[in-house]
Amino acid sequence: MVTAALTVAAVQYEPLDGGISANVPGHVRHLVDAHSMGARLVLFPELSLTGYELELLAADGGDGAWLVPGDERLAPLREACSQTGTTAVVGAALRDNDGTPRLASVVIGPDGEEQPVFKTYLHGAERELFEPGDGPALLELDGWKIALAICFDAAVPAHAQAAADAGADIYAVSAVYVEGEEHRLGLHLGSRAMDHRMFGILANLGGETGIGSSCGLSGTWGPDGLAVSQTAGNGSAIALATLEPKALLTYR
Repeated sequence: MVTAALTVAAVQYEPLDGGISANVPGHVRHLVDAHSMGARLVLFPELSLTGYELELLAADGGDGAWLVPGDERLAPLREACSQTGTTAVVGAALRDNDGTPRLASVVIGPDGEEQPVFKTYLHGAERELFEPGDGPALLELDGWKIALAICFDAAVPAHAQAAADAGADIYAVSAVYVEGEEHRLGLHLGSRAMDHRMFGILANLGGETGIGSSCGLSGTWGPDGLAVSQTAGNGSAIALATLEPKALLTYR
């Protein structure tokens, strides 16, 4: 049972051109900033290390767009997590050990260990690039059970249901929602949180994406389905929230 509060940061990150190496320093800066504000978990958006640029990933033209397990380019992030005692979740295209292409969130713990989590419900052109995962993965941090989701996963009620059945206290979504999808974003996160009496967190990709301009609105939702904190604008920003166990007890 959760007994202590947990401070989380949803980072709305606007990627730079230049692939993974160009974006790792920005991830480190945001992680350190979030840690200075008390965050223990720092959630980044879908494909945060490259941007949502599927044509770039398909071309794979030597621009550093794909991760591999144990990728040395993530060394600065591993070091930052170790030095701060923070857990980060970053978004990337990943070629697994057997070469399988995945749309992934990579969990980096304070001990430097990495756990890749794969998007379950691919849609559109993603189906031509990636193989799907097989359901939500749970991360445990300070007694909290955190289910990780990637964008369209949150649009499929069965995904959040599986997370709740596994005992999740938090549904953490790395995503890309663009202008015109504000209402959809709020409904997805609010309903998943309220239906299953858990907290919701969303980190939305910022700036211009391969499918349009970001609508922003990264943040946190309570077990009552109401937004707790959200970013303004669609540039890089941090939405911070401290989650209290009593809120779970009130609605469960």
